Amino acid sequence: MLVLFALAIVLMLGFRLNDGSLLGSGFTLSNLASAISDPLYAAVLLRSLAIAGVVTLATVVTAYPVAYYLAFHAGARRGLLLFLVTLPFWTSYLLRVFAWKIVLAFNGVLNSVLLGTGILSQPSLAFLNTPAAVVVTLAHAYAAFAILPIYVALETIPRSLLEAASDLGAHPFARFRRVVLPLSMPGVLSAALVVFVPTVGDYVTPALVGGPSSTMIGSIIQAQFGKANDWPFGAAVSTLVMLVIAAVILLVAMASRRFGRRS
Repeated sequence: MLVLFALAIVLMLGFRLNDGSLLGSGFTLSNLASAISDPLYAAVLLRSLAIAGVVTLATVVTAYPVAYYLAFHAGARRGLLLFLVTLPFWTSYLLRVFAWKIVLAFNGVLNSVLLGTGILSQPSLAFLNTPAAVVVTLAHAYAAFAILPIYVALETIPRSLLEAASDLGAHPFARFRRVVLPLSMPGVLSAALVVFVPTVGDYVTPALVGGPSSTMIGSIIQAQFGKANDWPFGAAVSTLVMLVIAAVILLVAMASRRFGRRS
């Protein structure tokens, strides 16, 4: 962690403070000031936060029922179902994104199904190269990252608490609302954080299934370190994203501590 993570951050900060190479003498804050003041990068960052927020919400909302079933109703099939949850990770992330591109393409699976059922009279361009395509692809890609933390939180809930709630006359929904959901919130928050942080900086998925309206901040950073060859400015934009994500992590940590005190 020290060599591969902390050293990389130090090098990035060094590039951010420099107007040329890392070993140069011209240290400046102009790169960071430009990244903060330019409305283009602010708009792309806000879009990235919005897309990542929608992805996180969609992933957690769809992952919770799966995790709940695994924890309380799967029984002897739990091991097999957990294996199936992690099975997509046996393939490359790029292959999974390309699979969604085939599904959502103009002549893809979704258009073929809609044409075959008579819902559409001609193929639609509304599925691919849109923010919705990015959201769906990312939500699928990070589904297991949300299911597993929530499952662990649900699995550790003492079943005696549910029995006590039943003995006190609580119906199933009341048990879920008053016992299960509050005690599982640390897992929900962890899952949200695990999904939100990498999706903010994702640039592969927007490049493959998104369009101009779904360009994210990761694409800007990748372009600065790649085609533009402007590493100092790329490092400055990366630092700005890190500061925003650090603020989000702090808020989640405070919320998690709050739920921990309630439990």
